[in-house]
Amino acid sequence: MKQRLKRLRPLKGLVGIIFLLIVAFFYAMFQGGFVSWFLFYLLVPLSIYSLFLFFYPLSKLDVNRTIDTRNVYSGGKFAATVHIRRNNHFPLMYVKFEEKVSPTLANITSWKRMIFWGMKKEFTWTYEMDHIPRGEHVLEGLTIQVSDLFGWVKKDAFIPNPKTILVFPNVTEMVYVPIETRYDQGAAVSRIQTMKDTSMATGLRSYQPGDRVSWIHWKSFARTQTLKTKEFEDRQSQDLFVLMDRTPADSFEEIVDLTASILQAIVRHQASSAFLSLGEHRFFIPSVQSESQLQQALYHLTKVQPDLTKSIEQVILHDGALAQATSLLYVTSNLTYEWIDSVQKTASNLRVCTCFVVKQKDEKLLKEEQVMHQFAASRGVRVHTITKDRFAQAFMEVTRS
Repeated sequence: MKQRLKRLRPLKGLVGIIFLLIVAFFYAMFQGGFVSWFLFYLLVPLSIYSLFLFFYPLSKLDVNRTIDTRNVYSGGKFAATVHIRRNNHFPLMYVKFEEKVSPTLANITSWKRMIFWGMKKEFTWTYEMDHIPRGEHVLEGLTIQVSDLFGWVKKDAFIPNPKTILVFPNVTEMVYVPIETRYDQGAAVSRIQTMKDTSMATGLRSYQPGDRVSWIHWKSFARTQTLKTKEFEDRQSQDLFVLMDRTPADSFEEIVDLTASILQAIVRHQASSAFLSLGEHRFFIPSVQSESQLQQALYHLTKVQPDLTKSIEQVILHDGALAQATSLLYVTSNLTYEWIDSVQKTASNLRVCTCFVVKQKDEKLLKEEQVMHQFAASRGVRVHTITKDRFAQAFMEVTRS
C-alpha cells in the first residue's frame, strides 16, 4: 500500500495544477473584470511549464564521474567531479544534485548541491568530502531532483554510476630497526633473512654489474683506476611475526594505523614479516616482503573492523601459525595476564616478544596497568605504551629499552 501511494505521489502536483487552472478559469468567467482574467492568464504559462516539466525525461541525462583524489587516507579529503549532459535546452529552474553513497558515508553531507540550471546543456559539479573515514565505500550514483518555480511539480530520478573508493589507513614513515639481529659469527638461526650491514665493511672485491654506487671504494679507484666494491658482513635479521588485536577499543583506528606503518617500514627496508590479524575472521599472510604482499595486507587493514567478540587469549591458544613464531610484535590496546600466559604456551620457540599498547594522546596508564606491565617484563615481554604522535620512533624506543 505504501509503495502504491509513493508511486502516485508525483501525480499529486499534476492534479493540483489542473484543478488550479479550472478554478481560476471559472473564477474569471463568473467574476469577470481585469484582475480575475489577469490572474488566470498569469497562471497559464506557469502551469504549462509545470506540465512540461512533469513529462520531462530526467532519466535520459548523461552522467559521468571523475575521481580527482588519487589516494585517499583516513581522515583526509576526497574530491570528485560530476559532469551532467543533456540533449536539449529545456529550461530547468531549481535543480538539486545529490551523490548517493553507501551507509558508511551517511554522516558526511558535503556531496549535495542545488543550482538554477537554466537552458544550459551541460553542467559540471565538483564536490569534496572532508574527514572521510577509513574503509571501503561505494558511490552508488546521482540523484537529480527538479522543481518548478512554486514547487507545484517535483520530480526526481536516480542515475546509477557505481564506483568503489578505498580509504587507506594513515601510514607513518618509520625509522626501522630490526628488533633482533645476529651476525654470521654466531650459530645458524631458522626463519631468518640475510641482509648486508652497510655500516661494517670487511674488505674489497672487483666491481660487478648491479652493485650500488654507494658501495664503490672511491679511494682505491683514484689510486688504481679500477672499480672496487666494498664487501660487507652478512647480517641475519630474524623475520618478525606481527599480530594485530581486533578487540573493540576507542583506539582501534590508531591500532590499524600503527600496524600498517610497521608493515610498510619492514617492506621498505627490504625485510619481511608474517602478519596475523585476529577478529571474527582470521587473516594471515605468511610473508609480507614484496610490494604486492604489502598491498594485500593494506587492503585488509582498509576494510578491517573491531569485530573480535571472544577473548584474544582463547583465539591464539591453538593457532598453528603463531606456534612457529620466534620474534613476536603484538599491537593491541589492552594487554592482559591471560594473553601473556597463552602466547607463551602457544609459541614455544618464542625468543623475543614485544608489545605495543596503543593509547589516546591524553590517556594515562592506570595503576593496575602499570603493575601488569611490570609483570609482563618479568616474563620476558617488552611492553611499550605508544600514542599516535610517537609512531615514527616506535622501533627506536624498542631498541633503547
